[in-house]
Amino acid sequence: MAQAPASAAGLEITNLAYATDVVTPGTLFFCVPGFTRDGHEFAPEAIANGAVALVVQRPVNLGVPEILVKDVRAAMAPAAASFFGDPTAQLALAGVTGTNGKTTTAFLVRAIFEADGRPTGLLGTVKSVIGGAEREVVRTTPEAIDLQRMFREMVDGGDVACSMEVSSHALALHRADAIHFDAAIFTNLTQDHLDFHATMEEYFNAKRRLFVEADTHAAVVNVDDRYGARLAAELNEPITFAIERDATYRALDVETDLLGCRFTVRAPDGETPLSSPLRGRFNVYNLLGAFAAARAIGVPAQTCAVALGQADQVPGRFQQVDEGQQFAVIVDYAHTPDSLENVLRAARELTDGRVLVVFGCGGDRDRGKRPLMGEIAARLADRVVVTSDNPRSEQPEAIIAEIAEGAGSAVDCNVDRRAAISQAIAAARPGDVVVIAGKGHEQGQEFEAGRKIPFDDVTVAREALHATAVH
Repeated sequence: MAQAPASAAGLEITNLAYATDVVTPGTLFFCVPGFTRDGHEFAPEAIANGAVALVVQRPVNLGVPEILVKDVRAAMAPAAASFFGDPTAQLALAGVTGTNGKTTTAFLVRAIFEADGRPTGLLGTVKSVIGGAEREVVRTTPEAIDLQRMFREMVDGGDVACSMEVSSHALALHRADAIHFDAAIFTNLTQDHLDFHATMEEYFNAKRRLFVEADTHAAVVNVDDRYGARLAAELNEPITFAIERDATYRALDVETDLLGCRFTVRAPDGETPLSSPLRGRFNVYNLLGAFAAARAIGVPAQTCAVALGQADQVPGRFQQVDEGQQFAVIVDYAHTPDSLENVLRAARELTDGRVLVVFGCGGDRDRGKRPLMGEIAARLADRVVVTSDNPRSEQPEAIIAEIAEGAGSAVDCNVDRRAAISQAIAAARPGDVVVIAGKGHEQGQEFEAGRKIPFDDVTVAREALHATAVH
């Protein structure tokens, strides 16, 4: 961060803010240029609300001290870390990045830490836990000021560890700067967020920052993933994990079914049998990554195995909805081509019957993945119902048409997500698996102009099961 001007000498800063609605007397206000509005425009309002100094990329000359920096957004993280007393230096911190598996892996790491007697905070997509209290989530990785404040609250609340998801947006926008990571886990990289990152290479480079630019002690990388293998090749002594190839931690004799998965972890210090209620081969990678990261932070292998064997189902992640029916209903957050393929393949492994899938794609997001997901669904499922997801400002019918175009075969289209879920459940026979994909844990559907209506796939599936009376 740039040197403060002489006019700021002796100035007492009592708060940091990047939004005017949280400015209080004594605030240092960061004028962050955004995607639609420029924070410099709000400097007068910030001063009126009590800001006593500004961090700017260009002078605004409003009569208070200004700290001129090259990149205001990049300046926030180190300033916030310093202001809050560098709290991550006091936490055993594991960060998880990748396209798929972040949420589950972060939950698993926290379960291991807690089993090891370490009160542990959680920052992720589904929920945050700070000092033992749950909080709702606004974004996967908060802005740097909010993030450092949360770390401070964890330390003050008695947490000694933290497990967090680290999004590519956060890495590209410097939110995750100035954090000390004891371990960072790379799960995989597949097509997603190409509405934000121009190319897959740009997307990869954003993830790569966590391992080559951040203060990361142990790099834990899935080398069965091609981007993971590429990343590991760049790193000095990475900790690798895999099923298909040799790695520091490798899963052997993998078995998966409706009861969960079972395998043996082969590690440099011996083999550990592991059984988990989590279903699907893709969850073996999540379990392996969590195991490897926890071992790197000093948790005994047996503690890891016991914790993973007892870990709860993560909301909206291959979550089974059981109302006594004679077929399986699975709700999953799968919203990328790769994650949809993984979930459908996992569903196929669970049954000798049919696989039925209900899914859509979000509006105002990467359009290129829509026909790809249509093709995957048509190839891997026996019956496909394409429906609405979070259409946002787009017409749901147009999104559905782009998905259906990729299917190249007969699919059912039903713009009403509730009706589509009911349609698939009503069509299921004993022994089938119904997959409801795309929204997972989300509690609403997003429409135009920010309108959001309550909607929960798990609740809707339960209602449909009761309505069809297939018990």
